[in-house]
Amino acid sequence: MTDLHAAAKRCLDATEPAEKLRLTHATWEAFLAGDLQPDAASPAPDPITAPGRPAKPVLVNARQLPQRGLGSEAGRAALVHAVAHIEFNAINLAWDAVYRFRGMPAAYYRDWASCAHDEARHFAMLAERLQELGHAYGDFDAHDGLWQMAEKTAHDDTARMGLVPRVLEARGLDVTPGMIERLRQLGDTRTVAILEVILREEVAHVAAGTRWYRHCCQRDGIEPIAHFFALIRDYMGVNLRGPFNRPARLESGFVEEELDRLAALAAEVAAPAP
Repeated sequence: MTDLHAAAKRCLDATEPAEKLRLTHATWEAFLAGDLQPDAASPAPDPITAPGRPAKPVLVNARQLPQRGLGSEAGRAALVHAVAHIEFNAINLAWDAVYRFRGMPAAYYRDWASCAHDEARHFAMLAERLQELGHAYGDFDAHDGLWQMAEKTAHDDTARMGLVPRVLEARGLDVTPGMIERLRQLGDTRTVAILEVILREEVAHVAAGTRWYRHCCQRDGIEPIAHFFALIRDYMGVNLRGPFNRPARLESGFVEEELDRLAALAAEVAAPAP
């Protein structure tokens, strides 16, 4: 196989985590070696459906997920599982970006193949930590918000780049420092070390979203900041939460005007009804 799009689809379709990780690493290595290239003759992408994933975790509405404190080992396991689920989804999101959107510059495919490789490594670290805590991926329910947004944006690379990395995945930049501090206070240095790696590397992943969102806007003659907030309004309404990790978001390519407007939107959501 020399077609990167077909290889990405094979990773996307793998249902078992171990096989998805194996294929992801092998595909990244083949891409680095020059054995895989985006192929203009590759068949058009199939309409988006659910990616390959195991029967568990059971997917439920986010509001149905119980709130667990971090003071117990079960609560910490639930947190690690939730982050592992995000990383598993992120593997699929990265490969779908490679598979679905054609005719992009070579650097685009390198960025998202590299991102898939990183996310697979993150998932493996979290799965090992879950095992140490007496659990496995699938032991807790999870939600499907990330992939639902992938389905909504499958027709529009600009919307995909704007909303999945820069809104949904960027949320990790905001909440992970608080998780790290709480776990550090509890003495869970093992989970802290994993989350610190993920936080550091996720900045680069959000930056890739910023880079390719702006590329799409420039290609299509769209003003990027106004369009970003139009996308949020059209796809998400006002369902936006703060606060925002300004240093990490600035490092990942956000500009002050965007962060000010995001903070104002979140304040509107948080304001009590009159």
